[in-house]
Amino acid sequence: MRRLLLAIACTGLLAGCFTASSVPNTQKAIEDRLTCQCGCGLTVHSCNHLQCGFAVPTRADIAKSLAAGQTADEIIARYVAKYGEKVLSSPTTRGFNLVAWYGPYVAVLIGTIGILLLLRRWIGGKLHADATASTATALSDEDRKKLERELEELDK
Repeated sequence: MRRLLLAIACTGLLAGCFTASSVPNTQKAIEDRLTCQCGCGLTVHSCNHLQCGFAVPTRADIAKSLAAGQTADEIIARYVAKYGEKVLSSPTTRGFNLVAWYGPYVAVLIGTIGILLLLRRWIGGKLHADATASTATALSDEDRKKLERELEELDK
């Protein structure tokens, strides 16, 4: 059981090691990293409003910036400087934002441990109660004879 918990914890920690530090210099990749600010909750690439006041000009600006030779990181940094981190479609992997990345794994781990401890307590309590019940006092000779008589009467 401990090996399983250790494996789950290591998997969660290693997941952050394999994220790409820079995005490819394609327009779609950059648009997928930016959230549309029109209120639709989609990325700039996925925004389906035909006359969106944010996505349409942003797509044109990204295309123009790529043609001018800017890198994806420079374009994204410019939008973060203008709109803040809320423009990013996923939180950065720095500072308090790490809670967004690792918080769900920690919550699942804590919940699993809590459930296992609760089950152990419930099952352990029942096993202890069964052991106590089985070591109860034996019937006296008088009670045993009475029980045998009643059972014989039922058989008749």
